[in-house]
Amino acid sequence: MMGLMMDRPLLTTDILKHAVRNFRKTEIVTRTVEGPIHRYTIADSSKRIARLANALVELGVKKGDRVGVIGWNTHRQFELYYAVGGLGAILHTVNPRLGPDNAAFVINHAEDEYLFYDTTFTPLVAALKPSLKSVKHYCGLTDGDHAGDLIDGSLVYEELLSEKLESFDWPDFDENTAVAMCYTSGTTGDPKGVVYSHRALVLQSFAACLPTSMSLLEGDTLLPVVPMFHVNAWNTPYSCLMIGVKQVFPGPRLDGEGLYELLDQEKVTYSAGVPTVWLGLLQYLEKTGKELPYLKKGMSGGSALPEALIRGFEKYGVELQQGWGMTEMSPIGTVNSLPPHIRALPPEEKLPIQLKAGRALPFVDMRIVGSDGKVLPNDGESDGNLQVRGPWIIDEYYKAETPTLTEDGWFDTGDVAIIDEDGFLQITDRSKDVIKTGGEWVSSIDIENAALLHPGVAQAGVIGVHHPKWQERPLLIVVKKEGQDPSEEEIKEFLKPKLDKIAWPDAVEFIDEIPLGATGKVLKTELRKIFKGYELPA
Repeated sequence: MMGLMMDRPLLTTDILKHAVRNFRKTEIVTRTVEGPIHRYTIADSSKRIARLANALVELGVKKGDRVGVIGWNTHRQFELYYAVGGLGAILHTVNPRLGPDNAAFVINHAEDEYLFYDTTFTPLVAALKPSLKSVKHYCGLTDGDHAGDLIDGSLVYEELLSEKLESFDWPDFDENTAVAMCYTSGTTGDPKGVVYSHRALVLQSFAACLPTSMSLLEGDTLLPVVPMFHVNAWNTPYSCLMIGVKQVFPGPRLDGEGLYELLDQEKVTYSAGVPTVWLGLLQYLEKTGKELPYLKKGMSGGSALPEALIRGFEKYGVELQQGWGMTEMSPIGTVNSLPPHIRALPPEEKLPIQLKAGRALPFVDMRIVGSDGKVLPNDGESDGNLQVRGPWIIDEYYKAETPTLTEDGWFDTGDVAIIDEDGFLQITDRSKDVIKTGGEWVSSIDIENAALLHPGVAQAGVIGVHHPKWQERPLLIVVKKEGQDPSEEEIKEFLKPKLDKIAWPDAVEFIDEIPLGATGKVLKTELRKIFKGYELPA
């Protein structure tokens, strides 16, 4: 017997309709690429989204078309999210940090027919244009006063919207229709395309709003530092409208001073970004002596959250919580929301739990699989390959030539992890980054996080280098904090009480800058190139 409920599609445009009905006066604020602060309400945004939809239809955009965008977090890109998806077309957010070759690859691979871009990226688009095979129209995300900053022949966004109707009859279609696509960062091989359905993003938005997830409420103000080209700013353009949260878009200014200005002026209560962003903000606070009177909580993801950042922001009354996910997971898989009995623990007992990646959102199944293919217990000790499945997790890569899932239907994340009896996930490393030394596995993440506790260390990366006896040993690579000059021996001694002996790095090297990937992670492929052939001291 089947249930007797209406079968209505889950579409992102219904999130917009809901927000206009219930939160029409809630603000959306942007530090624009041109400089000034732009401010309007959800009701205002819906009128502009309708105007944009009418303009796109006139341009020839139809269901299934791919519309690319290379841009910062602004109200204009936010409008593209709803207008493009609402037509049944697919918004392809292109990561400009992929580099010209990879950016051209993903635009051609996705077969984008339209490309919107901020003026910041005009040189990149000009360089890409000769190699782009499918793009028919280019449009600069700006106004007529800045049209001279665009490539020749570009449309101008504000002129495109002018004199268009402020209403649009949004169509219904299958909820499994594609709405957006992102590409992986391509650190190994070409980037891979992940195509999200309306159903997946709506369901993820519901889960992200739960008290055991991001726990945002009407009346909160969110500043998403994580870019919209990093898996749709962790889905916040949808989840914030679902619950009436004020959004503050930082535009191109992601430095500590620029972020502080918005956090303070707009009374931001919650922010989200990768650890390198949080580190830059913390260093700005320590340098200037300024406080954060309004910010209460922050989400950190993209790479492991160091203990030093948790402790650093606690001094300012800010709770940093770790989340974990992937482009392939839409993206949130877990959030570290502490249950009451753990929150009540003394700080030193609570900290080891805070350093974990958190518990899975509803409908996300996780398992740990050993090298022999057997599923391991969630006992807080067994570590193996992390595999996931769920309604917003990838089924296959776009134009995939080989199967994406395991034979029994799970996605292998490439992470090595432990799950404890309470469901808390701990990522111990990427499978390609663990260091095998004398038959034992050493986590590069553990060494990096311990090194970041040293007051003279600004950034840290660890790779395995050849050792004639032990196969591999850890090499710690450090960027010193400004005005600090720690020695190799000083750092080694600092780490000894914090790590098992097998994890003590054999050597410490100092460099001016650690290469970061397109999503802010330490780019260990580049570190391995820099230190290729490295000889450990005897």
